Amino acid sequence: MNFNFKEVFTAFMILFAVIDIVGNIPIIIDLRKKYGRVQSEKASLIAGFIMIIFLFLGQSLLSLIGIDVNSFAVAGSFILFFIALEMILGITLYKDNENAEPITATVFPLAFPLIAGPGSLTTLLSLRSEFYIENIIIAVLLNVVFIYLVLKTSSKIERIIGANGIQIIRKVFGVILLAISVKLFAANIKMLFV
Repeated sequence: MNFNFKEVFTAFMILFAVIDIVGNIPIIIDLRKKYGRVQSEKASLIAGFIMIIFLFLGQSLLSLIGIDVNSFAVAGSFILFFIALEMILGITLYKDNENAEPITATVFPLAFPLIAGPGSLTTLLSLRSEFYIENIIIAVLLNVVFIYLVLKTSSKIERIIGANGIQIIRKVFGVILLAISVKLFAANIKMLFV
């Protein structure tokens, strides 16, 4: 086993920034008000399952359509870049279909696409091109535990941190994510021209 604490920590922080569960607390609270009780355990497990399945099958799916991991990582760096801009500038570049009625708030839109969305799935394949898969799985599982804790205590967290605190955390992670997207782009763009 190729366990490396630094890789686990880095992968955890990247996924944590992309998923932005703390920044999504206001959305989670709105979902609770709109659709009633949200099942924290179910949402966390479904999101974790989607991410781990995509970690293993994502590369095969890409090969099937003729795309290499480096090209996907470069594309992923653009998505991370725009997610970071949304977090830092407080703007919305990606607009979801608001007219669609979710079957249940636990699965849609909470587990997918809010937690295990395009950003986190792209990030997983990008991480796979740099880190050992065991370390990425551990990072995903740690994030799932953290997601569960945040979902369970979202109302308390919002009261303690406050709206301004959530905005500050969101902007700090936005800057970290922006730096990560630049690093990811620089590391993988070279491989396309080799």
